[in-house]
Amino acid sequence: MSQPRRRTSRRRARTALTLPALLCALAACSADPAAGGGAADAAAPARDASPTPTGPPGTLFDDFDYTGADDPSLAEHGWEIRTGGGGPGIKDTWSADGAAFPTDPTAEGGKVLRLRSATDGTAQGTTQVEVQTTSRNFFEGTFAARVHLSDKPVNGRDGDHVVQTFFPISPADSSENYSELDFEYLPNGGWGSVGPQLDNVSWYKADPPDRVHHTLKRSLKGWHTMMITAMDGKVVYSLDGEKLFTSSGKYVPREQMDIHFSNWLIDLPFTGGPRTWDMKVDWVYYKADEAVSPADLQKTVDGFHGAGTDYINTVPKS
Repeated sequence: MSQPRRRTSRRRARTALTLPALLCALAACSADPAAGGGAADAAAPARDASPTPTGPPGTLFDDFDYTGADDPSLAEHGWEIRTGGGGPGIKDTWSADGAAFPTDPTAEGGKVLRLRSATDGTAQGTTQVEVQTTSRNFFEGTFAARVHLSDKPVNGRDGDHVVQTFFPISPADSSENYSELDFEYLPNGGWGSVGPQLDNVSWYKADPPDRVHHTLKRSLKGWHTMMITAMDGKVVYSLDGEKLFTSSGKYVPREQMDIHFSNWLIDLPFTGGPRTWDMKVDWVYYKADEAVSPADLQKTVDGFHGAGTDYINTVPKS
């Protein structure tokens, strides 16, 4: 089961959140945008900054249509790639080299955020990757992402204790109102467990650890839609429309959070040659103060793609 996330203070580079204006139909719609058009090509130049859009209120949507980790739009849209120290996993191995935005024919939006961790079984030969929002204005509502999970490395020997994750979290482990809601996939298990398994974990405190969890024991390689609804004093975790776990009482968000995706290694169980592990994210969605159904979520995402909308952020700033 998940362990506390140890990390140093994270850099907060706040920038304007921008994209081309949306269609008028989207401006009037909070959950059901209209259908239409396609995705940008991987070789397209970085997009120019433009005014903050109108659109469905309290909504974040991003299908990660970026040219690379150095695309200015990535920071303008409120994302950063972690390069600092700390944990979890192999301490101080966070690298921007693991983040890329390739074209992917299996992605609904045409491109993906690819998070690639690598190791040769030594700390010096290990890199982990995490991509996170630079704002912390996500609280109650619906969090969702379409994520591709891996059971085997892209190359090299299998057996690493990899953790592929999607989670909103407090900006500091020491916060009095610490909040964290986890999707964690462990294809080879870890912390004494045998995978493959999916852990859902709702936290009250990071130190000492105080959390409740649920484990789904089965292979989940491939694409899945992960959803977390945090409303009315409870948190509901769903996978591909199937409810997995509900937490309540003190195990609910108590303060605004960041959104993170990471691909990291619990430990280094063996040496013996390099291997790489991939996790991919097609899109991410957040709707403030509303429990969106799986059917409405997919309808909304389809509408954004149909309208040619790569990005929107109308979530009120904290």
